[in-house]
Order: sequence, then C-alpha cells, then structure tokens
Amino acid sequence: GFMTQDELKKFESLYSDFNKYWIPCVWFTNLAAQARRDGRIHDDVALRLLMDELNLYRAKCSMLFHYDWISIPLVYTQVVTIAVYSFFAFCLIGRQFLEPLEPGQEGDLDMYVPLSTLLQFFFYAGWLKV
Repeated sequence: GFMTQDELKKFESLYSDFNKYWIPCVWFTNLAAQARRDGRIHDDVALRLLMDELNLYRAKCSMLFHYDWISIPLVYTQVVTIAVYSFFAFCLIGRQFLEPLEPGQEGDLDMYVPLSTLLQFFFYAGWLKV
C-alpha cells in the first residue's frame, strides 16, 4: 500500500546485488525538489529540513544494513566460549567448602553437585549459543 503498481514495477526492475532501501529515498528527493520548483514547499529552509531528516533516516538504514552485512569475527566467539567454560571450571573449584567443621579436624574436599552453578552454566552456555 506504500507504492503504486507502476512504482513497484520500477522498483523490481532495478537490479542490485545488495538491499535496495535507497531507491525510495532517491524518489523522495526528486519529489521534494519537484515540489520546491512547483511552489508546494515555500522556502529553502523547509526543503533543507526535509532533506536533513531523509539523510538521517537513510544513514540509520545504512547502519542497519552494515550490521546485517558484517558478521561478528570468529575470534570474539572463541574468546567468549573460552571465558564461559573457564568461568564454570573456576566456579566448580572455587565454590567448594574446605574449612573443617570443628577446630583440629582435618578438612575434606566437599564433593557435591553444585546445582546453582550448573544452572548458571546452562544459562551462560545457552546465551552463548544464541
């Protein structure tokens, strides 16, 4: 509903290897210039404000396109993976209780299943996979 059938045919007939978000921006620019020449836009300040807003919108579309086009380098995912697994290993060792219950008693390594640490690891590993 945003384009006429003629505009849609023109839009689809143009070939581009990339996204064609900029084509309606060019159309808008030409229409705004035509409106200024026809006297529908009364002064150059109003035309300049329209063009500034269009450039801001086009820049944000371009930034969104770049976020989609450029993927995260592999080294970042490797660093985060190593950080999650090493954090889990340190938590398994660091959250053990080594102090004896009574003075003079020798402390044993407290071997139990750390449910909260496992749950925390599953959340971190799940976020990592997403």
